[in-house]
Amino acid sequence: MSNLQLGAIGNSSIGALVDGAGEIVWACMPRFDGDAVFCSLLRGRREPSDFGFMGVELSWLDRTEQHYLPNTPILVTHLYDDRGGAVEIVDFAPRFRQFGRLFCPAQLVRIVRPIAGSPRIKVKMRPADDYGRRRPEVTSGSNHIRFVGSSTVLRLTTDCSITAVLEEMPFVLRNGISFVMGPDETMQGGVAEVARRFLELTEDYWHDWVRDLSIPFEWQDEIIRAAITLKLAAYDDTGAVIAALTTSVPESPDSGRNWDYRFCWLRDAYFVVNALNRLNATRTMERYLGYIINVAASSEGRLQPVYRISGRADMDEQIVDSLPGYRGMGPVRVGNQAYLQVQNDVYGSAILAATHAFFDRRLASVGNEGLFRRLEVLGEQAAALHATPDAGLWELRGSAHVHTFSSVMCWVACDRLAKIATRLGLSEPSRRWRAEADSIHAVICARAWSEKRGSFVATFEGDTMDASLLLLVELGFLAAADPRFAGTVAAVERELRRGDFIFRYTQPDDFGAPENAFLVCTFWYIDALAVLGRCDEARALFEATLARRNRLGLLSEDVNPVTGELWGNFPQTYSMVGLINSATRLSIPWDKAF
Repeated sequence: MSNLQLGAIGNSSIGALVDGAGEIVWACMPRFDGDAVFCSLLRGRREPSDFGFMGVELSWLDRTEQHYLPNTPILVTHLYDDRGGAVEIVDFAPRFRQFGRLFCPAQLVRIVRPIAGSPRIKVKMRPADDYGRRRPEVTSGSNHIRFVGSSTVLRLTTDCSITAVLEEMPFVLRNGISFVMGPDETMQGGVAEVARRFLELTEDYWHDWVRDLSIPFEWQDEIIRAAITLKLAAYDDTGAVIAALTTSVPESPDSGRNWDYRFCWLRDAYFVVNALNRLNATRTMERYLGYIINVAASSEGRLQPVYRISGRADMDEQIVDSLPGYRGMGPVRVGNQAYLQVQNDVYGSAILAATHAFFDRRLASVGNEGLFRRLEVLGEQAAALHATPDAGLWELRGSAHVHTFSSVMCWVACDRLAKIATRLGLSEPSRRWRAEADSIHAVICARAWSEKRGSFVATFEGDTMDASLLLLVELGFLAAADPRFAGTVAAVERELRRGDFIFRYTQPDDFGAPENAFLVCTFWYIDALAVLGRCDEARALFEATLARRNRLGLLSEDVNPVTGELWGNFPQTYSMVGLINSATRLSIPWDKAF
């Protein structure tokens, strides 16, 4: 069983992780890539003086239970003592419409209620400052406590005894108490009434959002939970989509593969918005299109693989020595050096996302010739770089090759530009981009196909396999019936499958040989099996992969193929996208369900 038994809450402005006992162990303020004011996920709890968390400790604790309110990211934790007492903790971040606009502040709300007996609790509010280097200074008023950090000031407004919180004194909980944590602003109205109203409105918002989803007949709860989790990772203010809420949860024990995922990878973000779009959640796509167009406009045609959620290009990577790391496994990194890498697939990712604007009539802003001309600048880069070495989608730090997937995505860029030009009635650009796409296609088929293996391979003239080759049909590079695809899937099975899971690659890299499987690759394999008509195998494997979710239905990036334990940053959008796509592909249609 995974140690990542955490629930994610959020509102597309901030996110937080809550453990099974109702302790907030991770949250960054005032946005996803801000300071980790709650960071015990990467600190541990070894000493009584440890900090970086908010907990409600129940005396004589016996057991705990946890669930989401249906079709929401509102998390409910029940704590039971061995004397007949029990409390309920409700955690959420407000998100609802008011005054004609969306209200989603950098704010967490916690409501604690007695539900049985005479429970005795202790409230511990111990935020951290500067990634766990110190505790912030504390000032207080009649109903609030201010935590003054070096870069952010957090205000806790509550109807709980301020003395009980400051001195961490235990007390018998007779009535409900409420906590609102967020910016240092005075609250209008009583905190209990504000918390209650925010809870009702937030629950209504999410019910409405889920009701508008178009989902298949099977695995509805699993798809809804995945879709909500993806929505939480989309930063409303700019349209960016982060890869995960966390930094530095290692891909495998003591591997050093500890990365900061609180940024927007153009590749991952495309897959996220595409999955949500398939479910009819189109607004995330529209917001992301705005983000990608702004990034492209300021890039002069050269795209980097990852950007800050603001759209800024720099994110220098530093090691934070004040945090020992997840289960003591450092290093903890803030920032990501991948922004300096060359990853040529990004041009295809950007153009793929923008293609929706020209073909999806539901979107408010329809693509026009002006947008097409901006995209052509990216296409020129793709055409120029399709056979040049790069770090590849797995971001290899110590080597560069001509990666087949990167070349295929350069083909995608040109192919989609040809289709967009046809859609716009631009015959000359249509012919030009079609010729460019056909030329790149021929180069890939000549240099990335291995007669010896009977499959495409990871790099031009190479002899290793890479799970991204499972996407060749999904991206339109090969037809489903093309025997070269079946051969490639067979080669992936032989070389990358371990038990029920697919590795992204198995050859050693800068950190040695990979130990754990990358979950999205298994979903790609499931989709490939379905394409090849091996649907019974695909369904069995899909159910096995679903069983690896934590008890709240969430997935991280990686899984141990032997123990099934989850590793890597959490919750990982790529993995939740894979779940949605495979479930949608495998489900029986509604008209065949009854």
